[in-house]
Amino acid sequence: MAARWWRWYVSAIMAVALLLVFGVPSASAQRKKEMVLSEKVSQLMEWTNKRPVIRMNGDKFRRLVKAPPRNYSVIVMFTALQLHRQCVVCKQADEEFQILANSWRYSSAFTNRIFFAMVDFDEGSDVFQMLNMNSAPTFINFPAKGKPKRGDTYELQVRGFSAEQIARWIADRTDVNIRVIRPPNYAGPLMLGLLLAVIGGLVYLRRSNMEFLFNKTGWAFAALCFVLAMTSGQMWNHIRGPPYAHKNPHTGHVNYIHGSSQAQFVAETHIVLLFNGGVTLGMVLLCEAATSDMDIGKRKIMCVAGIGLVVLFFSWMLSIFRSKYHGYPYSFLMS
Repeated sequence: MAARWWRWYVSAIMAVALLLVFGVPSASAQRKKEMVLSEKVSQLMEWTNKRPVIRMNGDKFRRLVKAPPRNYSVIVMFTALQLHRQCVVCKQADEEFQILANSWRYSSAFTNRIFFAMVDFDEGSDVFQMLNMNSAPTFINFPAKGKPKRGDTYELQVRGFSAEQIARWIADRTDVNIRVIRPPNYAGPLMLGLLLAVIGGLVYLRRSNMEFLFNKTGWAFAALCFVLAMTSGQMWNHIRGPPYAHKNPHTGHVNYIHGSSQAQFVAETHIVLLFNGGVTLGMVLLCEAATSDMDIGKRKIMCVAGIGLVVLFFSWMLSIFRSKYHGYPYSFLMS
């Protein structure tokens, strides 16, 4: 009995010793972890109060975004804003990102759950290499726990870079809802007022002769311009806010045509508008050649020019269609 009691006593002493050896440092490590986290949050809050989008280099990114502990999410925009990079899209995306960050910073719901940061290629090229990133701009959410998942990379070419679209994506990834507040823009009302003033002035000057309001050619031209604008995708641009084009910051190659059927660039819609206009002009020339009273020589020239315009621009249109819808089996001349 004494031996059994002695073994139990020794086991208890050893358990207490192990608890003292490993338990005390564990509590110390926990306090140190909390102190480091508190310092990081305080630093980020101080910078955010000065500038809603925090500029980061490689050291700041590794210390405040990548390294634990972290109980906050960071939305990072990887970009290339220097003039020699000639990234027009980066500038446009930066303006929207600044609007979004300011909306969050000055909202009543502002907390330290989420921060906005930016890494410029010329200030943090090592970060681009670490993340195997070869394009800009790119938005990534670094969550409070764990590593970024596939959905934490924003689909810029599909959604566009408007502040409202990015805010919806942030709400999906972090459950933080940001109400985007844009600064007042008086350009639209001023242009509308100017247009109404010009129309009113023309009506006043021609008040004695209002026949121009019944000009079929004028109304047909206005309707044609509206149809060309709508069929080229201008309304989609207004809703989604896509980039004008995409430039690879490493190679400098610029893409004006989006490679997917689910998205488009603004430049692409301008090209489609031009091609549709060329086909329309060709059809107008063909109609005029068939119905006009001009001599046969001029009518032949108009006919040949019309056929040439239709064939040329329709062929280019099909080439764009084939580049976006891979596997499309049909082609026409140069497509």
